[in-house]
Amino acid sequence: MTTPALQEIDESEIPFDAAGFAKQALASRGSLAGVIDHTLLKPEASREQVLKLCAEAAEYRFACAMVNPTWVPAAYAALSGTGVPVGVVVGFPLGANLTTTKRQEAAALVRLGARELDMVLNIGLLKSGENALVMSDIRGVAEIVHGAGAILKVILETSLLNLEEKLRASELACQAGADFLKTSTGFSSAGANAADVALLRGVAGGRCGVKASGGVRSLDDARAMLEAGANRIGASASVAIVQALSAA
Repeated sequence: MTTPALQEIDESEIPFDAAGFAKQALASRGSLAGVIDHTLLKPEASREQVLKLCAEAAEYRFACAMVNPTWVPAAYAALSGTGVPVGVVVGFPLGANLTTTKRQEAAALVRLGARELDMVLNIGLLKSGENALVMSDIRGVAEIVHGAGAILKVILETSLLNLEEKLRASELACQAGADFLKTSTGFSSAGANAADVALLRGVAGGRCGVKASGGVRSLDDARAMLEAGANRIGASASVAIVQALSAA
């Protein structure tokens, strides 16, 4: 009797274990910090505040320090040698830029040292049913980002989308090369919620990550997002969140 050849396992088809991941992430202050993007995107943020963010990112070992484009050189210099990468936003916060603009911005930012780029999906094109253009926009940036060895998170701005649009945006982003689906910019009508995170995870499966961002201000908020299926959190209250875990 001949034994059938074992088929190679496609990791993208393995379901994401949200409960298991959440338990692991919440096991210690260090493991929780490791899934949080420590974020400062306020337009009035000063150099001093950005450097403080970077110092905290290095101290707590957050997943990255997420800043606006103009601060990437300062953040890169501050985090050099720490192992903590610089994160930055692209086409932020509206996503309505030309694809060529987003590509040029992404190219400049990876040259300056950014290693995690969060781009805003073109919401108007999505709502117009222009699926090919939505994918082309994402794929164009993904080529630049992945070519530099960096990762791409695509912000869907879920508060502006209906159910069908959330599902379609998630699928298009996955197909176009997103490493993460991200809920929100934090600058629109609402931020992340557990229902949307679960919805995004349902589409993504194991193909890409899910980042919950916008309004995640407490340990309870972070726990809810992780248990819903997020494997990355974006927060400005990151220090308070991890300190709450160590005090629990």
